[in-house]
Amino acid sequence: MRIRSFAFLAFLALAACGDGGDAAKGARQPPLVGVAPVSTMRFVDRIEAVGTARANEQVTLAAPVTERIERLNFDDGDFIRRGQVVAVLASGQEGAQLAEAEARAHEAQQQLTRLQSLQDRGFATSSSVDAQQAAASQARAQAQQARASIGDRVIRAPFSGWVSLRTISAGAVVTAGTEIAQISDVSRIKLDFAVPETLLSQIAPGQTIEARAEAYPDQPFRGTIASIDPVLNAETRAVTVRAILPNGDNRLKPGMLLTVTIESASRNDLAVPELAIVGEGDRSFVFVFQDGKVKRVPVTTGVRQDGMVEILSGLTPGQRVVTEGVVKIADGMTVRVAGTANAEPGNAATANATTAAEPD
Repeated sequence: MRIRSFAFLAFLALAACGDGGDAAKGARQPPLVGVAPVSTMRFVDRIEAVGTARANEQVTLAAPVTERIERLNFDDGDFIRRGQVVAVLASGQEGAQLAEAEARAHEAQQQLTRLQSLQDRGFATSSSVDAQQAAASQARAQAQQARASIGDRVIRAPFSGWVSLRTISAGAVVTAGTEIAQISDVSRIKLDFAVPETLLSQIAPGQTIEARAEAYPDQPFRGTIASIDPVLNAETRAVTVRAILPNGDNRLKPGMLLTVTIESASRNDLAVPELAIVGEGDRSFVFVFQDGKVKRVPVTTGVRQDGMVEILSGLTPGQRVVTEGVVKIADGMTVRVAGTANAEPGNAATANATTAAEPD
């Protein structure tokens, strides 16, 4: 019985030694990492702002005098042409005044004609003719004033555009200044936004911008900078920039809030994936893979764009950097590269099998 127990214990000890050896062997395997070559990429400096959409042209038509509205020639949201009659105010009294003024002008002109005929025959003095000429001119001016008064009561569209919702009805008596209609030309949109004075040197008329509205998050609207306000806001230290956006489909409406992106400068620089960058305080490093080992290299970074980081110095094209598994490695460490042969020469099949069996 004692002999059997001793044999069983010996067997367990040997098994334990075998398991420990396998574990030690597994612990000695180099860490598995992913690498990628240093590439060249186009980077763009971007300025972001928030802007307000404004109509290309917008006007509020108001009653010029206190009068009753006889006719309205538009409905909610109608499109009207330039010169089209929008509203007509009552002008009966002005019409009577015009008729009276025209009659006086006609009579004065006839009297002037007779005096001129008499003057030609020597029966009228020059002073009487001059006085009648003044009377005739005054009568014509009164008639013209009556016509202008009637014209003021016919309200026309100064440009083509869309009419806002109607808030007044025919028959209502309006006072001078009462809003009758608002007309907006939205064939294109003026987009005003503020840019800090520190970025003023990066913008100029003619630059392309891209704007997005919350109403259409997946549709970018592109336009160009048309003008820059020559005066900065003394409180915000920002300058107002105006861009023009085509709006043929009338999707953009005046008053909308849009986010603006300006591409101020572009260049081609070296780039690595963001996961390859290791930060320590204000310094950045990458691990360069070469001959089965990694070396920690300090780099100077620029902007981040589309998951890539601009490299200003520290790397050269064609170098390979660790992009996955950077937390498992240190400077000078031997590593295995995912998807490639093991660092041990002549053992490619075994290495690939090990890589497949041991994912990161």
